Amino acid sequence: MLDFLPQWMKDGIGDDLLFWLGYFTNGKHLSWYASVQYTLAAAVFGALVALLMGLGGAAARNSRFPPLRALGALYINIVRGVPDVLFFLFFPLAFEQLVEWIRAQSVCTPESLAANAGRWPPCEAANWFLGTPEYLALACVSLGIVYGAFAANVIHGAMNAVPRGQLEAARAYGFSSMQVLWRFQIRQMWVYALPGLSNVWLLLVKATSLLSLLQIADIVLWADRLGAPNFTRSAGLVHPDWRWGYYLVLLVFYILVTFVSEKAFAALTRWASRGMATAGGAAA
Repeated sequence: MLDFLPQWMKDGIGDDLLFWLGYFTNGKHLSWYASVQYTLAAAVFGALVALLMGLGGAAARNSRFPPLRALGALYINIVRGVPDVLFFLFFPLAFEQLVEWIRAQSVCTPESLAANAGRWPPCEAANWFLGTPEYLALACVSLGIVYGAFAANVIHGAMNAVPRGQLEAARAYGFSSMQVLWRFQIRQMWVYALPGLSNVWLLLVKATSLLSLLQIADIVLWADRLGAPNFTRSAGLVHPDWRWGYYLVLLVFYILVTFVSEKAFAALTRWASRGMATAGGAAA
């Protein structure tokens, strides 16, 4: 792996350090480093879906239309009570089988259905082969639906924290209910919602460790593979169980993500506070 280095540099580095440099830059470790993109993509796009679901759920929960209000309350209360790992496994599997069932209606012949009775998919032609991009997209949607319920509960409370007098004044000036919602209530609720949304974001980031359940070779799966005892016939025991060391790296990684996230949310809170009235009545 380090054959490109000149001999004088190899001599200066030394055999021990050269070995570890070669070990940590081999193909498997490079794949481990590259798998960070799946974790970050799942976190970012899952958070975007969760934010959209949260806004929709909170708006429905605050709606004056009783059926819509009941639907928002149902989403917030039920989804929050479902273990995220259960939903994380259920939704992609259910969606995959739904797509295969729809495909089977057009591509499966009666003979193939009869030959494949009692098995899934209904016929070989209906089988939907999913790769990493498809599983990653399903993972983002799953995370968004689950943590969107938590975000909706936070946003619902933040929307109710906006002074009612300002909303009534906006209606008195002729703004429609939708304009009051988007231009006044949602604009001002961020300063109240961001502390709670930061907790939802960190919970979502932790949940990205479940990506390996969907056959995505993420940082957790690679850490388990690389740290497991490695034995080959030609070299014997290459290394014993080193998983604790790789999991320690994951611990540091998630701590760094938490640190950066806290700084980012602090900056967002300062931005959302601009122009808001303080306790003393002045503008921030």
